Amino acid sequence: MPVEFISAVHTDSGASGPAAASRTGFDPAYLRKYARALDDGGFDHTLVAYHSASPDAFQVAQFVATHTERVRPILAHRPGVVFPTHAARALATLDQISDGRLSLHIISGGSDEEQHREGDYLNKSERYERSDEYIQILRKVWTAEGPVSHEGKYFKFEGYYSDVKPFNGLIPVSVGGSSQDAYRVGGRQGDIFGLWGEPLKETAEQIAAVNAVADAAGRPRPRIWVSFRPIIAPTDELAWEKAHRTLGVLKDQAKNTELLRHYRTTGRPANVGSQRLLDIAERGEVQDRCLWTAPAVATNAAGASTALVGSPETVAKALLDYVDIGCDLLSIRGYDPLNDAIDYARYVVPLVRQELAHRAAASQAA
Repeated sequence: MPVEFISAVHTDSGASGPAAASRTGFDPAYLRKYARALDDGGFDHTLVAYHSASPDAFQVAQFVATHTERVRPILAHRPGVVFPTHAARALATLDQISDGRLSLHIISGGSDEEQHREGDYLNKSERYERSDEYIQILRKVWTAEGPVSHEGKYFKFEGYYSDVKPFNGLIPVSVGGSSQDAYRVGGRQGDIFGLWGEPLKETAEQIAAVNAVADAAGRPRPRIWVSFRPIIAPTDELAWEKAHRTLGVLKDQAKNTELLRHYRTTGRPANVGSQRLLDIAERGEVQDRCLWTAPAVATNAAGASTALVGSPETVAKALLDYVDIGCDLLSIRGYDPLNDAIDYARYVVPLVRQELAHRAAASQAA
């Protein structure tokens, strides 16, 4: 499979600075501009994130699909919110609207506090177990030629059938996480597996863990998606100056309890991915070629928060380092989301693609 680039849409111009995680509004004109910038910039996919306080992800994904020609929405979805038969039909409908461009990213839920906001009181292990069952039901409904029934630990229904099917028969399913539960579900069920930006060694270890599960299950290994928040400037020196300015803003915003009231969880993060980022940060602020962990500390590792800092050439080389260990979906979204996406499309994405094309040509010639 070719190496592809992922961004993430934002729905409110008020989140056009480093406080991207604090967005709470919806501005259709801004979202349209953002989606079209990703389309024009050559991004392959864009994540439509999910949070209990944010605009409805299904409707945002449909908006993105309607206002773009090629970029493919990756819809983040929590299995505990929508019954799987309804989700299967809604997802198939959205996939038809997008001419088969939809992917699904299953979020089992890393924070009990956030899950409780929407009435989900399963523990984390149970949530991953439910996700496994949920994905199986989706695929059963999508491929059924007649009514289907199901009786499992978390869901039961009889005689369900959907007239609408996905554009290409199935919708690619992504699973993410850094726990053993995540590896198990991702290896057994994922077409894609998502990781946050850790050092190369730790990333390779996680890939191996997921692949081992897939191999044991006798199924294809999932494609690996890795996420970063690059900070770029014309030179490495200028990029680090920009990085420290960004960090100052992040620290100031972390103190604004009103700004982050819907998105904040208390204490040390409950999810393993965030814990890993904070533990890695304790071992060093800069690792490998240019992986910067300070933003993870400033944000309490709220989501994908580590940065790659440097000139476009430096950041492109760092991304290629991850390609070399098996990552073929590169998620790059900035702390200044729209402006950064435009800059990545101009200065970083072409460098990575040029090097990959050069490698392919050299391999063919050999």
